[in-house]
Amino acid sequence: MGRSRYKIYDSSYPYFITCTILHWIPIFTRPQTVEIVIDCLKYLQDNSGLTIYSFVILENHLHLIVKSDDVSNDMTRFKSFTARSIIDYLQKQNAKSILDQLKFYKIAHKTDRELQLWQEGFQPKQIQNADMMIERVNYIHNNPVKRGYVDNPEHWRYSSARIYAGESGMLDIEIPDGF
Repeated sequence: MGRSRYKIYDSSYPYFITCTILHWIPIFTRPQTVEIVIDCLKYLQDNSGLTIYSFVILENHLHLIVKSDDVSNDMTRFKSFTARSIIDYLQKQNAKSILDQLKFYKIAHKTDRELQLWQEGFQPKQIQNADMMIERVNYIHNNPVKRGYVDNPEHWRYSSARIYAGESGMLDIEIPDGF
């Protein structure tokens, strides 16, 4: 897959973002790899002004609705840090099968590394109004339900659906109007 044609044009809007593991390899089946993602998002919230409206982490991809002064840079930092940290973790765990796949599917022009974790790009889509925000939040929260992992969105641990249902969650979330 080539470089993304999606761009961030206006930082005053939130963006729906998808980040996918290379070749849809199931990396987030271990709590430790999800924890790396959560910790990095918390860091960006605290140090970069990233606002998170909604999120879900599934076994091989994640969806976010976020806003910041520089979403592109924040997502570049996010993917770079999480890739290095997750690969380091997998190497320490001697997860040879997964590491071999990350090496095999690495894009050929990535000559500066032996392994690649994330597919290129993050497909930002601008949230232009309240109706679109509601539709995207519901899409994110219902993703684990559609996949048959849970019966109710708030049962998925790695999602903001719990927060929208009035329970505690893993990240601080800004709940938009209309919920």
